[in-house]
Amino acid sequence: MTLGDARGLLSLSILALAPLALALRAARAPAEIPAAIAAPGETPVVTLQAAGAQIYECRAGADGTLAWAFREPIATLMLEGKTIGRHYAGPTWEHADGSAVTGKAAGNAPGATANDVACLKLEVVGRRGNGTLDSVTTVQRINTRGGVLRGACEQAGALLSVPYSADYVFLRKRG
Repeated sequence: MTLGDARGLLSLSILALAPLALALRAARAPAEIPAAIAAPGETPVVTLQAAGAQIYECRAGADGTLAWAFREPIATLMLEGKTIGRHYAGPTWEHADGSAVTGKAAGNAPGATANDVACLKLEVVGRRGNGTLDSVTTVQRINTRGGVLRGACEQAGALLSVPYSADYVFLRKRG
């Protein structure tokens, strides 16, 4: 199977997993923002719900032991139940209006359980297009549910997707 084939299968798998990730998200109350990912002096532009998967790849560590390593996210971004964008490797968030931002990690806090991916603060390091996201300077990932995979694996290069959901808060500097 080629990398292109694997990505196509993963994309189809994500569509099938989205309802499960949404169900996971619905079971959660909103989280308080941990200090490690706070963004003082910034104000929200929009909060979007994400449903999709965290993709892991089986890789050899420095000691040669195979283990699952995070590779990339693939998620649908929604507002009030309507699909309005996507989230993918970069990490990048792309809005249907053509605006997009790419971020780099600037802070993290544990998820609510050991099975929940971390809450994150990401600094915007790239942007394109004009629209909802063009003034965004920071992205927070909160209210995470699912997405964690740990442990040994058997074949280097194998891919596995784990359903997750989260809220992404897009912020801009005040003033």
